[in-house]
Amino acid sequence: MKALSLVAPGDARITNAAEPRPQPGYLLLQVEKVGLCGTDLNSFRGRNPLITYPRILGHEIAATVLDGSVAIPTGTRVTVSPYTDCGQCASCRRGRINACQFNQTYGVQRDGAMTELLSVPEAKVYPSSLTLKELCLVEPLTVGTHAVARGRVSASDTVAVFGCGGVGLGAIASCAFRGARTIAIDLDDTKLETARAAGATDLIHSGQDDFRTRLREMTDGLGPDVVIEAIGLPETFRAAVEEVAFSGRVVYIGYAKEPVAYETKLFVQKELDILGSRNALPEDFREVIAMLDAGRFPVDRTVTAAVSLDEAPGALAKWSENPSLFTKIMVQVRD
Repeated sequence: MKALSLVAPGDARITNAAEPRPQPGYLLLQVEKVGLCGTDLNSFRGRNPLITYPRILGHEIAATVLDGSVAIPTGTRVTVSPYTDCGQCASCRRGRINACQFNQTYGVQRDGAMTELLSVPEAKVYPSSLTLKELCLVEPLTVGTHAVARGRVSASDTVAVFGCGGVGLGAIASCAFRGARTIAIDLDDTKLETARAAGATDLIHSGQDDFRTRLREMTDGLGPDVVIEAIGLPETFRAAVEEVAFSGRVVYIGYAKEPVAYETKLFVQKELDILGSRNALPEDFREVIAMLDAGRFPVDRTVTAAVSLDEAPGALAKWSENPSLFTKIMVQVRD
């Protein structure tokens, strides 16, 4: 069967892969569509430290069950959690399987879903009546949604989100879905308008306005109750701690590529909850499916290209040459 493989950095090809064999507790899926995101772009460009080559890409999955079960019968449309959990590490023992020490994500540490057939554990499969395009967006939106859950966001909160890329949009939409006042911060007008469509109540263009001044004006000088950092720059890492309200919560989804120097007295003086956020839990998948089912996310604004499996290597190369050309590419795997 055909598959999209990264043979080496910059070298994506359509290759042949072995068909999966039946296993107890697994479902056989016909892969329909798969989304390509910034992680896939970094892998193509050789900038993802977690990937090994060759590797079949694909972790944002929309599929149809070919060989089902009583709970998830044949013919059901589904999406899939692309993460593994060992059941033995400290995180798994606490029930926080999203942060498994030995996680292997589809398309990164293990071969992914950019292939015609996929066999997956039934526990990782989420059935839904969503469209295939919507199902492809579930997993990327869960990453931001998990950060919102980590921040214990409620309708009484004012939340500032640094970054309106795919992950930041997931956080913005989830905050809005929970009824929180949500302030989106970015340098890009198009991303900010998409953030508004996703539910942001306020926008700050940080290239035109001083975001610190604007945040204080918007919160009567108190600062946001929660700040979610979805960029990964030292300056926004520090700004999250500096601008959040006293006794507020800071959630980091992005991670800086260099050391970050802090004024650590703010941690204590403000008595902050400083939280990391990684991947997603089953309840995050269910929340995103409910959010999409309610029509609370601008699906069509976030998908910038649709290509066939045969066209995917060329699309990745074009994206690498001009990163601003695409936000998300959706690959039609099934002819």
